[in-house]
Amino acid sequence: MQDILELAAKAGRVLQEKNLLLTTAESCTGGGVAQAITEVAGSSEWFDCGFIVYSNSSKIDLLDVPAALMAQHGNVSEEIAEAMAQGALANSEAHVTLSITGIAGPGGAVPGKPVGTVCFGWAMKDRTHTERLVFTGDRHAVRQQSVVHALQGLLRFLEQV
Repeated sequence: MQDILELAAKAGRVLQEKNLLLTTAESCTGGGVAQAITEVAGSSEWFDCGFIVYSNSSKIDLLDVPAALMAQHGNVSEEIAEAMAQGALANSEAHVTLSITGIAGPGGAVPGKPVGTVCFGWAMKDRTHTERLVFTGDRHAVRQQSVVHALQGLLRFLEQV
């Protein structure tokens, strides 16, 4: 697995080269991506803020995620990851966002969404990309894999800018 801090630093270099500001919207990772990013010296040049939205009400109140969307798809879905990313974009100064929502375990599984299910979103004003993966391992492993995937996905997303 690629080192998290190495990925965060690489993301920072790309964001700086493209003159873009990032914000994060994290649920199951509890701010793990933002923590990795702020470990990088100079990250204030390319990182705006991070939203840790663990409860459904915080997703609604801070990111404007529609309650009806959560009722329809559940709070671990690509639709919610997209809404979180768009909400973070709308409620920050950022040009690009990433979002993570998932079931890190050991409990929380629901039919069709086992422990380890994590949905991701990456967004800019004119486009959004989402993914759903199922990771294996304990709570810590799921969260670490999620942070790595979010940063790797951000780098892929930025290649198209």
